[in-house]
Amino acid sequence: MKDGFGEITEEITDERKDYISYKMEIIFYDVIVFAVTSVFLLVLYEGPVKLTQRGKLQQMLLAFVCVFACRLVGKIYGQIWRYGGIQCYMRLVCTDCVAFLIYVILESVLPVAHISFPRLLVLSTVNTMGALIMRMSYRYAYKCSNLETFSGKILAALLKIFAGIEVGETRDDQKIKVAIIGAGNVGVTLAGELLANKMASYVPKCFVDIDKSKGGREIQGLPVLSENEATFQKLKKYGIQEIIFALPSMADERRTERYLYYKNAGYKVKMYDYPKMQMAGGKRSLREFDIEELLFRAPRKLTNEKTDAYYNDKVILVTGGGGSIGSELCRQIVKMGPKKLIILDVYENGAYDLQQELRIAYGNEPGISVEIASITDSKAMERVFSKYHPQIVINAAAHKHVPLMENNCIEAINNNVFGTAVVVEMCEKYGAERFMMVSTDKAVNPTNVMGATKRMCEMIVQSASINGKVKYSATRFGNVLGSAGSVIPLFKRQIQNGGPITLTDKRIIRYFMTIPEASQLVLESGVIAHNGELLVLDMGKPIKILDLAENMIHLSGANNIKIVETGLRPGEKLYEELLVKTEELDKTENDLIFREKDKPLPTEAIREKLRMLKDVCENGDDEQAREMLRKVVPTFKRPEEVNREVGDEVEPEDNSFLR
Repeated sequence: MKDGFGEITEEITDERKDYISYKMEIIFYDVIVFAVTSVFLLVLYEGPVKLTQRGKLQQMLLAFVCVFACRLVGKIYGQIWRYGGIQCYMRLVCTDCVAFLIYVILESVLPVAHISFPRLLVLSTVNTMGALIMRMSYRYAYKCSNLETFSGKILAALLKIFAGIEVGETRDDQKIKVAIIGAGNVGVTLAGELLANKMASYVPKCFVDIDKSKGGREIQGLPVLSENEATFQKLKKYGIQEIIFALPSMADERRTERYLYYKNAGYKVKMYDYPKMQMAGGKRSLREFDIEELLFRAPRKLTNEKTDAYYNDKVILVTGGGGSIGSELCRQIVKMGPKKLIILDVYENGAYDLQQELRIAYGNEPGISVEIASITDSKAMERVFSKYHPQIVINAAAHKHVPLMENNCIEAINNNVFGTAVVVEMCEKYGAERFMMVSTDKAVNPTNVMGATKRMCEMIVQSASINGKVKYSATRFGNVLGSAGSVIPLFKRQIQNGGPITLTDKRIIRYFMTIPEASQLVLESGVIAHNGELLVLDMGKPIKILDLAENMIHLSGANNIKIVETGLRPGEKLYEELLVKTEELDKTENDLIFREKDKPLPTEAIREKLRMLKDVCENGDDEQAREMLRKVVPTFKRPEEVNREVGDEVEPEDNSFLR
């Protein structure tokens, strides 16, 4: 039995032998091409100036030495021609041009029989063309040979005769055969990369495009199919196993429609991410479709050049920077060129992962620092503020899980309320320019501790704007797709495990937004918000969670997944408030963002509320703390009161979000 080293050594040796064999094979065919060309142009066609046998041999030998010496020096025989592209062919042409120049010079100075310059040029040109045709034919035969079609069988036979390669023995037969949806630049690039990479797990067999004018043509030797009623028959003919979408600009509704078209036909569907050049750190990747991409509208892009300029060259502190929202805020900010970005979080793993991600993408520019601290620790926060003197502070640190906070009321008050108060105090003490708070729609007429604490935070921020030197604002948004604790990751896991999907109540409706959307809203608010304002986003129509669950089951292709009601959780209400009521809100310069009309409380009133909360929290009684929170937040209602008013059915205006 061989040890691991022996096996590796043997494998390397075998690969070296295969490489040498392949190299000698190509040289052999090049010699044949050269010989045929030389015999035809030097022996059979003599031209006006006849050469002696000695003269013919001299010219053949001189041309041979020039051509093959240059090709060896130019490493022409180190290329894998079965995957060769235009770069390989141009390299061969350039190398042969150099060989021709050397040939002309040596032919004129050496004591050999001379021939005319046109004859020299024709000899070199025909030889180069022959070498190119030989390589192109080899590549075409390798790519298009098969055992299914007549032409494929002929090419397979030729490949066996001249290259010793049997179609059934090629590595491509062990690869996953794919059809690429989209015969545009991105799709063609993907096909080229897969064909050129011998280690790739996929091999493209055809393109599919909705543009009928492309149907029936070939790109890179691959047929282009029109998407019609015969599509699946054609895909079966080519042995297609998976479908890859290479259409980054396809409309969301259209993408969902085509996804279901191929998914329902039994194909595994993937997405090819092809980042634009301006996306720093962007990588090409082949991945599964995210459910979010298929369920929801495209994220609204809110930021603009004015927003980018506002954050450019600023020292910016993001609390809760390692969380779902905080980390995306940091990703967005880095693109705007800040002078310094400080990521602050009590949880070191999330902050560290984000730091490494940004450093890989952007290097050390801009300067990125990580501080591990709790916003409730005034000494730690003072250390951070005195060290960096941030100009812009975004407070995204908060406990946000509704059921957990119902059972941990004191902790929710300490972190959300008193933590916000500490950050506000530091902003005033160290001369920050702008403070922005991340809030939630659950702060509107809250029915749970989390929502009530966030409403209290809004009141603190608004009150600070009366006498403070800092500009304050708070931004509300709804449920965030993909965030920690979001319902969609939960439903995904439940579907993967074979179900059931658990719903607290089939009547529940919610607003949803993407993480980039929510983050952009917060950043935009820093530009357009006046001091002390609450900003809300027009989030469109709410979604019925039952419809969400049913559509996720459908899109996943899973069967027999049941949906089970488990009952409302503590503090949970059937609906969130409609945030956008234009008759009660003021418009901003952004059509999607509105200002809520709300009068701030005097500073003394807020201080008294904080004192009352502090006293009750020190007693350590969660129930007493909850009742005190009801006193200081007058809109804090009991969930059973709100849900009783709703009745048996809650219907959004339009729940047909999946089209």
